[in-house]
Amino acid sequence: MATWLTVAPGVHQRRYDPFDISIVVIEGAGGLLLVDTRVQPNEAVELAADIADRFERPVRWVVNTHAHFDHTFGNQIFGPGTVTDAAIYGHARIAAHFAAFEGPRLTAWRADPGREPERQWADVMLTPPTHPLAEPLVLDLGDRLVELRPQPPAHTDTDLVLFVPDERVWILGDLIEESGPVMYGSGSFPLGWPGVLDDLAAAMRPDDRVVPGHGRVVDRAFVQRQAAELGLIADRFRRAHTSGSTAAEALDAHDDWPIPVEGLVGAVERAYLALDAESETGA
Repeated sequence: MATWLTVAPGVHQRRYDPFDISIVVIEGAGGLLLVDTRVQPNEAVELAADIADRFERPVRWVVNTHAHFDHTFGNQIFGPGTVTDAAIYGHARIAAHFAAFEGPRLTAWRADPGREPERQWADVMLTPPTHPLAEPLVLDLGDRLVELRPQPPAHTDTDLVLFVPDERVWILGDLIEESGPVMYGSGSFPLGWPGVLDDLAAAMRPDDRVVPGHGRVVDRAFVQRQAAELGLIADRFRRAHTSGSTAAEALDAHDDWPIPVEGLVGAVERAYLALDAESETGA
């Protein structure tokens, strides 16, 4: 059974199945900040009960680390008009990502309920942030500050990092993953992702604590290693494209990819689209 891990004073992580989702609660004198809301409404209801059992203060703020369904499809349980009535913060492009990716995904799942019978997709109401952010913002929780930092396109074009400066804790969402290989999911940017991680790592201290979107708490060295792995993948894609290799040939050219090659099919396709666009514009 999942339990709360205290990452730092007033900062707690709980890892939930399915997907080993990393949920974070940050305590403040003015209430709780909840990071991400799980996969579907009934799981968010369970999350709300777990929070109420563990913490005395109510959830006043919700922050989405990015748009993907496993981090946002519980938003409707916490947002305005609910018992919680929390403000929801997230990247300014989440609504557009919902329209392009999560909405069609949800429609397809609903059309084939036998595919995942345990899911309650019919109950999901896509709930984008009430406070979409294009620029950094500092939230005052009453006795501590939390920085919300929208990122350039990387895992998605909706990535947002949280930084708790008084405890030097970073919450990176799926920009990094510990319990499995990184996922080049819907709307990923394989060529830009390594540089985003490099910049984040450059702002960290060696003993800073880093919470990934999936898995255990890590440190700056882990972020640097993952940035190097993603950089190697991006460099190979660029070289293959320059040489005239097809996307399939690019993957077949190496048998030592940092992640399983089947996880790179969508990544190389998106990289090649971006490189084709660069070639057309002369960028």
